[in-house]
Amino acid sequence: MWKTLRPNRANLVIWQWLLLVLCFVLWYVLTSPTLLPAFYFDDPNKAAFFFGEPQKVLQRIWEWFTSGEIYLHLWITLLETVLAFALGTGIGLGVGLWLALSPLASALFDPYIKAANSMPRVILAPIFGVWFGLGIWSKVALGVTLVFFIVFFNVYQGVKEVSPVVLANARMLGANGKQLLRYVYLPSAMSWVFSSLHTSVGLAFVGSVVGEYLGSARGVGYLILQAEGTFDINTVFAGILVLTAFALILDAIVGMGERHLMKWQPKTGDTEKL
Repeated sequence: MWKTLRPNRANLVIWQWLLLVLCFVLWYVLTSPTLLPAFYFDDPNKAAFFFGEPQKVLQRIWEWFTSGEIYLHLWITLLETVLAFALGTGIGLGVGLWLALSPLASALFDPYIKAANSMPRVILAPIFGVWFGLGIWSKVALGVTLVFFIVFFNVYQGVKEVSPVVLANARMLGANGKQLLRYVYLPSAMSWVFSSLHTSVGLAFVGSVVGEYLGSARGVGYLILQAEGTFDINTVFAGILVLTAFALILDAIVGMGERHLMKWQPKTGDTEKL
């Protein structure tokens, strides 16, 4: 009986939802002054003030979507995120391939790439606000700087990890530079790229929300900032949950693209059988 209830591939989604429900139940219990009165030292409502109440958080999310209040803000944040993700990925992929395939350029730009990567790029947000204004492009620019380096270093390393034997065999078969790029370097780098994209989705959201914090009149980050100004912790958590949900959706889309483009890779089960 227990073996059928244990987490496995067939019931994994059910267990994941049960874990989510358990987290909300614990949240409700730990913030309810009537269920755990001995847990609090002085004011029984203090935990709810600091950590919110899950039923009110979910009610706030419901009100946002039923009234339509959040749609414009959510559209702005998603647009900023998708643009930052796409541009950062494209630029990181192009620059990573270029420097990985050009030893001279790589040696020339290496200290500057490392210096730019070591910079805390969040501090660039006010500068981008001055350069691009308080519209979406200042948030996109910040998101691009966060996404670029993750994709760049993974592409660079992926190209460097190409087997010399595979390269030699391809050249012996008469492959030219374009064919090597298409059939050898890009497939080698793709597994590294997709592993970085799952992280980049979250960072693209970070760039958008941080930019909205520092100057914006629209966006989910703006809603969270307004709620923080009035100490409305439930609305803050509601905004966080909405952003998290849509970040998971974008990550799932990236996973679908990965499965489609990486069909040539053997599955884990297939490798274990060999």
